[in-house]
Amino acid sequence: MDGVEHRKVKANGINIHVVEKGEGEGNGEAFNPIILFIHGFPQSSFSWRHQIQALASLGYRTLAPDLRGYGDSDAPSDVGSYTCFHVVGDLIGVLDAMGADQVFVVGHDWGAIIAWYFCLFRPDRVKALVNMSVAYYPRHPIYKPLQLYRRLYGDNFYICRFQAGEMEREIAEINWELTAAWTGSEVKVPTKFIVGDMDLTYHFQDAKEYINGGEFKKNVPLLEEVVVLEGVGHFLQEEKPDEINKHIHEFFHNFLFA
Repeated sequence: MDGVEHRKVKANGINIHVVEKGEGEGNGEAFNPIILFIHGFPQSSFSWRHQIQALASLGYRTLAPDLRGYGDSDAPSDVGSYTCFHVVGDLIGVLDAMGADQVFVVGHDWGAIIAWYFCLFRPDRVKALVNMSVAYYPRHPIYKPLQLYRRLYGDNFYICRFQAGEMEREIAEINWELTAAWTGSEVKVPTKFIVGDMDLTYHFQDAKEYINGGEFKKNVPLLEEVVVLEGVGHFLQEEKPDEINKHIHEFFHNFLFA
């Protein structure tokens, strides 16, 4: 990526690699806007290369960290060090270290899940959210995620097959246990959701009805727009970068001076 700065930021006790480009608030005063990009599995900050370049050219300061365990960021050996609270804590630490108070957030795939958690735990740090591919589903009060997936889709569902190791099973269950206090909670930040009509996530059982009906809006009251891109699969920010860049900028532009 041309013209980007690679930084190692000490956050939450580990080193987080951050790709940065563009001018923005460096002294904590909201002037030029900051976008925090959160990548998915099994990717890295590189998945946002098209957005980093385009949005920086439009006057945003763009920050794209490698999440813990990914890319050039530290990878703690302890299984319990990968909960949603650790990952969101890392991101808060990055923003604090880089003088960013409130930011725009963009997430995709696993990064979309982390973005939902980010908005649940620290809505005060988010101006607006563009999330992609993975919709927000409130924590189920009875069934753990893997139990729910197996009930709906069977043992051969791809997420279930990823859980071959003890670490994967532990993280899924730990996150469910730790987020009990957020059962039934709503995400209350201005949100735009984008998904491709060829994305597997859009074809999960009842997903179309949930996303396009009233339930998604009920759980995300400030959901302002749902965009379904025709002929686009899961990695939409790489498949249709120009279109995604336009959607991000047009939505965030509404909140630049809010």
